[in-house]
Amino acid sequence: MATRHVTYPGTGCPVEATLALIGAKWKGATLHHLLGGELRFSELRRRMPNVTQRILSKALRELEADGLVQRRVYPTVPPQVGYRLTQKGEALRGVVEALADFGRGHLQGAACPFPHAEHALAAE
Repeated sequence: MATRHVTYPGTGCPVEATLALIGAKWKGATLHHLLGGELRFSELRRRMPNVTQRILSKALRELEADGLVQRRVYPTVPPQVGYRLTQKGEALRGVVEALADFGRGHLQGAACPFPHAEHALAAE
């Protein structure tokens, strides 16, 4: 577990504890895309064009440190890195899917500021 969560008081709100792990802007989307299985870094970038390489790398490092994502380096030239959910990350499947369902309903009722999101909704 990342050091930023080691001192989290166990008497706090359980929702707050969960959001401390997945609440950053791009962590939820990253977990959502990994629900389908292992993806390489470049595949994640293509699926989330509005996130910078630096921020995605940071989110993946934090998710890995918290035990939600496993990083696998393939011995190829150039090296390839794949990311997949751990068992702990899989335990969040229902939470992430519920967030996605809520988001779909919200986007259908409001103008979406991200055109690629509307395209993705139409494809589903």
